[in-house]
Amino acid sequence: MDRRQVAVYLVALAVGALVGLAAPGLGPSLEDAVNPVLGALLYVTFLQVPAAELVGSLRDRRFLTAALVVNFVVVPGVVAAMFSFLPGDQAVRLGVLLVLLCPCVDWVIVFTGLAGGSGRRLLAATPLLLVVQMLALPVFLFVFLGSALAHVVDIGPFVQAFLFLIVVPLALAWTTQAWATRRPAGQQASDAVSTAMVPLMAAVLVVVVASQLPKLHGHLGDVAAVVPFYVLFLAVMAFAGRAVARLFRLDVPGGRAVLFTGAARNSLVVLPLALALPDRFAVAAVVVVTQTLVEVLGMVAYVRLAPKLLPHDEPAAA
Repeated sequence: MDRRQVAVYLVALAVGALVGLAAPGLGPSLEDAVNPVLGALLYVTFLQVPAAELVGSLRDRRFLTAALVVNFVVVPGVVAAMFSFLPGDQAVRLGVLLVLLCPCVDWVIVFTGLAGGSGRRLLAATPLLLVVQMLALPVFLFVFLGSALAHVVDIGPFVQAFLFLIVVPLALAWTTQAWATRRPAGQQASDAVSTAMVPLMAAVLVVVVASQLPKLHGHLGDVAAVVPFYVLFLAVMAFAGRAVARLFRLDVPGGRAVLFTGAARNSLVVLPLALALPDRFAVAAVVVVTQTLVEVLGMVAYVRLAPKLLPHDEPAAA
């Protein structure tokens, strides 16, 4: 499965789509499973990086600065350039802003590793990225939409995501690592759990697609209107991320991590924010879900594209 990860993930997408279309009534139950499965995936991901190495990655100020710049300077600039061309519906615009202005803190780590990027450095940056986006999102919404809409978003789901997708999996991973260093049984358990990375990633894709696809029914016009912007965003950020990596003279693994963090968005975490909006903004959740589906395919493409944009024989600092 490790050797055929991309094929496994494409099959998972197809299975998720079939389940979503054949049994749309399962959507709510599957949606409840998204965070537990995602948390399990992140636990296994965190387990791959020793605690000492993860803490040491926080001292890589050049990489952390590059990640902040690409996500909170470059991305808002790209979104601003597209904003006036978005559909005029305020709910649609709010959905697009919610999802594009917030960097991913979950499956981006897995896809980064698949592309030969530095997952450990991106892993170390995830708490910082989540906290900064919590603080920056109200400011960005105020700038783009004005005070009337900036205050309709509740940041409660951000706090929950930080606890259940970052703090809890990380604590469990560190506990497992400590057990593994003291007991042979702990090492065996750690080795066994580590083999679950690909199946868990496939499970996340199946659950996300199957739970969210039925929600697109009745909103195909809104979906059709925003898909080109999501595709354009992924295309632009591929080259913008490479430019930032070279500007900060990062090595190739660090550069590829910046490439991914600039492109991957926090759709799984901001979806609860969209669902909590007043009824008049209900379409915002559909707009967020649409980005999820586009990004899954985009990340698979990025796994193949990143080594070509930042090849090992052409350092990012070139």
